Amino acid sequence: MPEGVLRIRYLPAGKKPSEPTLVVDATSSPLAGEVESWGKGRPGTFSTRDMRTDWDPSSQQLVIEDQARNTLLRIDIPALVDGKLAVGHAADDAMYGIGGTTAFDRHPGGLLRTGSQDAKAGAQGNAGAPFVWSTAGYGVLVDAIGAHFDLGADRVTAQATSAPIRTVYVFVGPPPEIFSGLAQVSGHSAMFPKWAMGFTNSQWGIDQKELLSIVKTYRAKHIPIDNVTLDFDWKAWGDDHYGEFRWNETKFPDGPNGKLKQQLDAQGVHLTGIMKPRVHIDTEEGRYATEHGLWVASSVPKADYFSLKTIREIDFGNPAARAWFFNDTLKHSFDTGIVGWWNDEADEINDTQFMNMQRALYEGQRAYSNQRVWSINRNFYLGSQRYAYGLWSGDIYTGFESIRAQRARMLAAIDVGAMQWGMDGGGFQGDEPSPENYARWIQFGAFTPIFRVHGSFGQKRQPWVYGEVAEKAAGDAIRLRYTLIPYIYAYEFSRHKTGVGLVRPLTFDWPDDPKVRDDVDAWMFGDYLLVSPVVEQGQTAKDVYLPAGTWIDFATGKVYRGGQVAHLVVDSKRWSDIPMFIRAGAIIPMQPVMNYVGEKAVTQLDVEMFPSATPTSFDIYDDDGLTYAYEKSAYSLHRLTLQREDASVRVTLSKNNGSFNSPVASLILKVHGVKASKVEQGGRPLQPAPGLDALRKDTDEGWVSGADRYGDVTYVRIATDAAKDVRIFDSGARH
Repeated sequence: MPEGVLRIRYLPAGKKPSEPTLVVDATSSPLAGEVESWGKGRPGTFSTRDMRTDWDPSSQQLVIEDQARNTLLRIDIPALVDGKLAVGHAADDAMYGIGGTTAFDRHPGGLLRTGSQDAKAGAQGNAGAPFVWSTAGYGVLVDAIGAHFDLGADRVTAQATSAPIRTVYVFVGPPPEIFSGLAQVSGHSAMFPKWAMGFTNSQWGIDQKELLSIVKTYRAKHIPIDNVTLDFDWKAWGDDHYGEFRWNETKFPDGPNGKLKQQLDAQGVHLTGIMKPRVHIDTEEGRYATEHGLWVASSVPKADYFSLKTIREIDFGNPAARAWFFNDTLKHSFDTGIVGWWNDEADEINDTQFMNMQRALYEGQRAYSNQRVWSINRNFYLGSQRYAYGLWSGDIYTGFESIRAQRARMLAAIDVGAMQWGMDGGGFQGDEPSPENYARWIQFGAFTPIFRVHGSFGQKRQPWVYGEVAEKAAGDAIRLRYTLIPYIYAYEFSRHKTGVGLVRPLTFDWPDDPKVRDDVDAWMFGDYLLVSPVVEQGQTAKDVYLPAGTWIDFATGKVYRGGQVAHLVVDSKRWSDIPMFIRAGAIIPMQPVMNYVGEKAVTQLDVEMFPSATPTSFDIYDDDGLTYAYEKSAYSLHRLTLQREDASVRVTLSKNNGSFNSPVASLILKVHGVKASKVEQGGRPLQPAPGLDALRKDTDEGWVSGADRYGDVTYVRIATDAAKDVRIFDSGARH
C-alpha cells in the first residue's frame, strides 16, 4: 500500500460518492489515507511514513505535511464543497504536468507550467491529465475528464469542464514516488511485447511485394528491425463486408490466407496496422452500427478523404460499440498477422475517444488471445495507460526545427504519465528529410520508449534511402539500441510495476537542482544513461549540463564531475556521435546485436558496471516476451547490487525472484576502474582465466583483467543459478 497517497472526497449530505471517471482505475488497491464528508464534524488527522494531515478550523483548510512537518499544501475545503479545487503552496515551487503540446506547436517551450493550463487530449500529439505536481515533493490529481487550471505564484485552482470536482488525490514524496502513487490511483500499464523494444518501420503506400523487399534489404544489410506498421494499404478500406477490418487482397494477396505471416514470422518481423474510429455507412458494418445505435450522436455523415465514400464515427464510449469493434473479421486479421494497433484520427470527438478506442481493442484482444497488446495513439488522457497504450506525437513536420520540438513534447508527455511515447522518426509531412536530418532523427529515436520511423504517402524512411553516410550513422544507432535490449526491457517491467518508465526528465532524479527545472536538451534513459542527441543542423560542438554525480562519456571514457557543463566536439560531417554519459554506479546489461529481438537465445549477458562508494542496484528481468504470464510471476528477476568498498568492489546477485526459467545462464560482469589482484565468490577464490575469449566460453566461474576505453576493467564470469556474493580486490586501490 502506498504511504504517500491521500484521497479527499466531498460527500453531500445523504448522498453516496460519485462514480469515478475513466481517470481512476476502478480496481486500484487501498490508499494510505482518506478524508471525506464535512457535514458531520471536522476531517480527521492521520499520519503515515510519508505524510501527515492537520485540520485548520480557522481557515477551513486541510494542511498536508511531509513527515518532517514541512507544510506542502493547504487544501481549501469550502472550494471543494463548491465543486472546485483551491490549493495553497510555497511561492517558489516549480510546477509540472497538466498538459503537453500538440504536433503543430512550433516552439513548445520547456516543462515548467504557470498561469492558465488546460487538461485535455483533443489535438494531435497532445497529452493531458488533471494532474499537477511539483519537485517540492507533492502532486494533486482531480478526478475529472477535462479541467482548467490556474497556476498562481502560491496557489493552484481548478475547475472541471463537465461536472463538479468532488474527489481529489494528493501524493507526497520525490517525483518517482509521486508517479508511483499516480499509477496506483489511475492504473498500472500493461507490458508491451519484447519485440516492441526494437525498431519499427511504418509505411504509407506499400504492397506485399515491396514489403517483402524492404524486409529482405534490412536483413541483407544486418540493420535490425522487429515491426513493420502498415497504413491504409493493408485494409480493404471503403469496401463492403467489413472492409475496415480485413485485408486488402489486391495489395496483399497472401495476407488473408496467412502465408505472408508465415514468411515474416520466419524472418522475425511482426506486422501492425492502422485503425480508424469510423466505418462506411452504406456497408454491412455501417448498417449494423445504425441498427444498434453505435454512432457518436454528435457526429454527422461526411465523405472520407481517402475512400471518398460516406463515413461516420463509432461511439467508443458505448460498451456495445467496444464489444463489437473487435469483431470476427478483425480477429481473422489478427490471426493472420496484424498483431498490433496504430489508432489514428480519434481526436475529433472528446478527450476519451482515443482511450476508449484502444480500450475496445485491448479488451477484445485480451478476451480472445493471451498475446500481449501493442498500440500507438495520437493523443493521451490519463487512464489510457491501462490499455497497453502508446502515444505518438502526431503528423509532425520534417526538418531540424521539428526534431528540436520533439524533446519537449516527449518529456512533457511523460510529466503527465504518458510513459510510452514515440514519434514519426524523420518527420511525417513536408519535404523529404536531408540525410543529416534523417540520421539525427534515428539517433534521437533510439533513445525514446517507442522507436519508429514514418513518412507521408509514398515517402520512404529506410536508412539506405538517405545515402551511405546516413545509412551508417542510422544503422549504428539502431544496432546500439539492440545491444541495450536487456536494459530497456527491465524498465518495461519497472514501468508496469512502479509507474516510472524508461525515459524521464532530469527533474525526476535531481528535483532540487534549479538548472534542470526546464531542461529539455537531455534526459535519463533508465537510471544510468544521460542522453542529449544532436538536433541542430551542421553542429560542430555541443554543451551538455551534467547534474550532481560523476559522469563518464559513453564514447570516449572521459570522466566529468557533475554540476557543470560538458563541452563536446560534434561530428558534423559523418554524424557519427550521440552525446551520452554513464552515471557513476551504473549497472547496464547488454547483449550481442541481433537482426531482431529473440533471433537467438541469449544465454550470457555482458553487464557494464561502474562502481561508486554509494551502493547501486539493477533488476535483471526476463520473461517469455509475448504473453501475460508475467502477471502471475512467470518471470525471472535477479537483483544486482554494486559498491566500491575501500580496496575492493562488492557485487551481489540475488536468487531468481520468479518462476520463469530464463535462458540467461551466466553474466560477464565488466567492472570498470578495477584491476583485480584476486576475486572471491562466496568467500572462496575464483580462478583466473587465460583470456577473455576463454572466460566467455568456459563453463566455470572465473575472471580476467584487461583494459578498454574506460581504463582498467576486470571481467568476472558468474552463473545465475543461485545467489552470488563476489568481491573483487583492486590491485591499484590505495590501502
